[in-house]
Amino acid sequence: MLVNTRAIVISALKYAEADLIVRCFTQTSGLKSYLLRGVLKSRKGKFKASMFQPLTQLELVAKHKDKGKLEYLQDARLLLHYQSLHTNVVKSTMVLFLSEVLRSAIQEEEQNEPLYVYLEGAVNYLDQTENISNFHLLFLLELTRYLGFYPDDSLEGGSCFNLLDGIFQEEKTNEYCIDGPNFVLLKQLLGTNFDDLEHIKLTRSARANFLTMLLAYYRLHIESFRNPQSLTVLNEIFN
Repeated sequence: MLVNTRAIVISALKYAEADLIVRCFTQTSGLKSYLLRGVLKSRKGKFKASMFQPLTQLELVAKHKDKGKLEYLQDARLLLHYQSLHTNVVKSTMVLFLSEVLRSAIQEEEQNEPLYVYLEGAVNYLDQTENISNFHLLFLLELTRYLGFYPDDSLEGGSCFNLLDGIFQEEKTNEYCIDGPNFVLLKQLLGTNFDDLEHIKLTRSARANFLTMLLAYYRLHIESFRNPQSLTVLNEIFN
């Protein structure tokens, strides 16, 4: 089936000597992977490797067989030229981290329009803003809304948060219940939008500790989730 769709690049992995396997989250078909032959060697081909940097937004024309295998990419063009996402060192490090998270977290090969709209808007915001030190925290928290395990805040007045069940409660019932600074920051971030992040001031250690908690939350709710390899670099760059 020939498909014309918007897409966000999740990853591009070298295959053989000159090929790329590009994984994209598409607006119409969810997660798709494409084999691009010779793209790393040919200077005259229709595809350039630079088009497939993490979180790049593309317009694709592709043939989808929808059999869980590599699909055929017929054409691609840039939808948006980022201002700073791939040139600002701090932002490019964050992009690498977020793309690794998305590679582990998104697994569905079916349309998820709300998730696509969220990713598109969040990435555009990151490109345009200068206040980015806490962006990844809210990005990951909001992402859980579209992955199916956003915190149930119906009992937000509780004294702790149960990472395993995703709920606030009055007393700790297992080892996954958190309180203290991470609990306070979680309640502060719930319902916050990206524009309000500039009013949240965090120390390096507080930011790193909350991120560690968020990644533990992901591991509890996504069986195959792995901590991004770029986590250490991300923490260092905010030191």
